[in-house]
Amino acid sequence: MNDENNAENSTLKKQKTSWHRLLARLLELVLSPFGIDVQPNVSVMTKPPEADILLLRRNTPRWTDVQRAHLPDGIRDSNASHILIEFKQTESFNEKALTQAVGYDYFYKQAKKLPHTEVQTVLLSAKKPRSDTLTYLGYQPTEYPGVYRTQYPVARNVLLLSLNELSNEPHNVWIKCFASQKKVKKQVLKQIKELDLVSITSELKWLISGLMELWFDTALGEQKMTIEFTPEEVTEFGKRLGDIWLADLTVDDLLARFETKEVLSHFKPIDRLAGLKPIDRLAGLEPKEVLSHFKPVDRLAGLEPEVIENYLKQFKNQQH
Repeated sequence: MNDENNAENSTLKKQKTSWHRLLARLLELVLSPFGIDVQPNVSVMTKPPEADILLLRRNTPRWTDVQRAHLPDGIRDSNASHILIEFKQTESFNEKALTQAVGYDYFYKQAKKLPHTEVQTVLLSAKKPRSDTLTYLGYQPTEYPGVYRTQYPVARNVLLLSLNELSNEPHNVWIKCFASQKKVKKQVLKQIKELDLVSITSELKWLISGLMELWFDTALGEQKMTIEFTPEEVTEFGKRLGDIWLADLTVDDLLARFETKEVLSHFKPIDRLAGLKPIDRLAGLEPKEVLSHFKPVDRLAGLEPEVIENYLKQFKNQQH
């Protein structure tokens, strides 16, 4: 029986870690360009047990406007420089989850010798918390939808974010990719399509594409969520789907949706140059870069004899 329990716990742990890693990778792609370190599985003690804790660490004295534009409600308003995130994808918010988060908060500050004000611990819940659980644990709604706080002394440094309830403000869109309700994820997908995504990386686009395909039962069937997916696999999955989709678009369609360099990457060199005049094909190239690809006899073809003779005279004079 113990072996069976251990096997079951190991499976649950593996699935939990998968969602944690996917969230970590998405936040890393979104936030790292703006001076926010994203560290998954951060140690909360000197000799810590295994824990799925995600750390956002600010490299600036306070959140900048561009950083806040990519951070969700609750986190974007915190003055702490270290944000510890405990992510619950399949588990509901309950006393056990809160106890874990309180422990991580305490031991992290002790291990890193950080003052209370420098650390904000966030319990991220993909599922909407039950009202009776919120009442029992003293959590009350704040001015921001989906953001809850408690005044109970032991737990008041643990912020609760309910992903299904966060507002549709653009700064919440990334974190809400992991909400449990499909209607919320569909709204997120609509928002992402409407955003100006020129500045985000292709890898982030493919990761979101892969996540959305997994959420909406369009590729792998009903059993797909029982499969363990790594961030790399989800990204590759999204890229393959994107390549298939792009194959059916015209050049005009592509140019209307993507940067020119992204469009051109999907065509062979010969196709990219089709229709260009010779002078346009050579633009930006030095003569030696072009001539090095031709045989000597081809380089001289078409030149008048006196031109060749004059060049030889100049060349001989330069040798003396």
